[in-house]
Amino acid sequence: MATISLPYAQERKLAALAALPMERALRGAVPFLSRLSNDRALLDAHVLPLLREAREVKDWYVAYDCNGPDDSYSLQVFFWPAGSRTQIHDHTSWGVYCCVIGSVLEERYERLDDGLRLNHSRLKKVWQLRWSREDGASTVLPYEEGIHRVANTGESPAISMHLYGPQIGEVDGRDYDPSGNYVCDRPVAEA
Repeated sequence: MATISLPYAQERKLAALAALPMERALRGAVPFLSRLSNDRALLDAHVLPLLREAREVKDWYVAYDCNGPDDSYSLQVFFWPAGSRTQIHDHTSWGVYCCVIGSVLEERYERLDDGLRLNHSRLKKVWQLRWSREDGASTVLPYEEGIHRVANTGESPAISMHLYGPQIGEVDGRDYDPSGNYVCDRPVAEA
């Protein structure tokens, strides 16, 4: 994964957003990410080349990231080959994402159990939406309020931009397997 360097003014704006209470941060993050996803220089330098470079890739990956100096935010560019998808998961931070090229399908889940049994969860899918550039941005809240899966069910690659706020806790989030009613912590990836 490569690092994106943003102009100083954009990095200051990201740091200011990350310092806000979650609801205010999300309200500011949506228009910020929308503007950033339309930044011609960023698209030309980091997004459009992915369509040429990643032809042989079979699974999704984070192509670029830009993290706050104190990890108060993380901006990431995801590449989604046709047919790729994440596990069902949540995050320990708020998040916003938008599709820049192509479209992705997002499924949202709610947890039916009380979370008291270790490594156990019961989920129910509550909605799904296809997101493309014209559809705006999706937002997620931490933990149970943001359980989701993202997939590229189309026949062409998709690219999305994600912005995450500061993590709450020592893990990156949790992964869920509804076939076995299983949930486990997902460690923070080492840099």
